[in-house]
Amino acid sequence: MIVCVFLCTMSAFLAGSGESTLLSGGWIPFDSLAHKPHVCARALTAIELVSYWRGVFEANGIPEAQESSEYIVSYVLGAKTFHSLGAGSLSTPLTLEQRQQIQQLSMKRLQRMPVQYVLGEWDFRELTLKMRPPVFIPRPETEDLVSLVLEEALQRSGSPAVIAGHQCPTIVPHPVILEIGCGSGAIALSLLSKLPKSWVIAVDKEEAAVNLTRENAQSAHCFLEPLTLIPETSSWEQLLPWGPVDTIVSNPPYVFHGDMTHLAEEILSYEDLGALDGGNDGMRVIKKILALAPCILKDHGSVFLEVDPRHPEMVENWLQNHPDLSLSVSATHKDFFGKPRFLHIQKHKAGDRINKNSFACPSDHLPGVSC
Repeated sequence: MIVCVFLCTMSAFLAGSGESTLLSGGWIPFDSLAHKPHVCARALTAIELVSYWRGVFEANGIPEAQESSEYIVSYVLGAKTFHSLGAGSLSTPLTLEQRQQIQQLSMKRLQRMPVQYVLGEWDFRELTLKMRPPVFIPRPETEDLVSLVLEEALQRSGSPAVIAGHQCPTIVPHPVILEIGCGSGAIALSLLSKLPKSWVIAVDKEEAAVNLTRENAQSAHCFLEPLTLIPETSSWEQLLPWGPVDTIVSNPPYVFHGDMTHLAEEILSYEDLGALDGGNDGMRVIKKILALAPCILKDHGSVFLEVDPRHPEMVENWLQNHPDLSLSVSATHKDFFGKPRFLHIQKHKAGDRINKNSFACPSDHLPGVSC
């Protein structure tokens, strides 16, 4: 593979450095990414290194070149964002070790590895979570899904704390929440951080995801005890005894199969495509979650889903065609782009839970649940 790496003009950087170099301005072809671009010989500042690597990324067609270089340099300097670095940190020359670390991380980004995997961590709400391929990377909009679950829990509790800057309670009476497809644990652990007296059951079909959720829970210390993780070996029969639950929450695979080829190279090359591909209509897993809901939800319990903007109408029609599920769409909420992204679905018919022996189990597996 031929990779052209842009090397900025270095003459000003190298003057008086006393270090030998063969670098000059221009374009240099590399026959493999194993041939690494040389970092400027003089000890550069954070600002200079961000500028340098931005040029390298842009020349190689790396998306979000400025942001990528800023995140990498900030991470090496121990900061969350480039803008949070003080004037002293920005103007102080970096050590050789720091420059080498930046180069190592930048080489991963040159291979189109997502920044979250490059850094090995990412922030989600108030939590810093470990990230590791191929476990699904939580997206910013999913923070709003967590907020919707919290808002309902707080409304049911009827007491005062802080969600999105508003005064709301932090502790509510013991809700039981089932998350289907836990990934890195972003949703489950965020809920536990605000609802410490809740019990969260997190399910994922991928062992790597279950293990990463466990690691992130251990890092959060107090979150491990009220968290139950159910791995791939769990079956339909094994899941039902964990009910009844107050809430089901999921960011399921919802990308239409025909749209998968249009996803960014970072996604297609590194993330678990099974966490994204929702089948021909994007509803393969969504339908199974809705089929599960009547079996395991308490009366008047809720399902919160993140979906494709085309799905709200499709889900509503599907539920109308399956009245035996006793579910209806209570509300549709928009994301920060103004697109219908989140569904609140309620079990609206009171009565006994459906007997599992009379329930028509989905024809193939739920995420982490075998029939």
